[in-house]
Amino acid sequence: MERNSTGVVSVVHTIIPLHKEEEHMAKVTTGTGDTGYTGLLGDQRVPKYDPRPDTFGTVDEATSALGLARAMAHEPKVKEIIYQIQQELYLLMGELATPPENYEKMGLRMTIEHVQRLEQVEEQLKREVEIPNKFIIPGDTLDGAALDLARTIIRRAERMAVKLLHDGVIQNNEVVRYLNRLSDLVFILARFVEVKSSLAELPE
Repeated sequence: MERNSTGVVSVVHTIIPLHKEEEHMAKVTTGTGDTGYTGLLGDQRVPKYDPRPDTFGTVDEATSALGLARAMAHEPKVKEIIYQIQQELYLLMGELATPPENYEKMGLRMTIEHVQRLEQVEEQLKREVEIPNKFIIPGDTLDGAALDLARTIIRRAERMAVKLLHDGVIQNNEVVRYLNRLSDLVFILARFVEVKSSLAELPE
């Protein structure tokens, strides 16, 4: 173990930052959730199994699955579409994590413009690839399969968001509409990458 002139301790080629440097690092472990509660945006804390964190946690799962699809995608256009969706899903998660009394303060809200943007992208893709009118078995390409996995998680998040809406936990119907349109778009995007890969042919 040695300490050099910069104040960094070296142990068998491993660099261990001292407290001064650690002040600039994000703190991942806080211990605040050890009792089974998590915080919403504001002062409210709820059980981790509460419908709100259960729903935005599922959206987070979908976002990660989309990240896998983006990492596997070859087309720059596809990567760009997925990345923008991921950004919008963070906004959606923020809205789901906001109690009604904090809506105005936080300003996190899905709008009809977000839904319309998805519809526009969907129409553009449908002009480039024919969508078969039958069930598709996922797995012809890695990126297409990853997108299909993300789609099923989005569908689950949509069902959970519908329950929040019907139970009066959330009031913004655009959250549900966005997730509904998104699952359709991701389905089409999966077919798009399969055709573009030239490794798979859609069944007749």
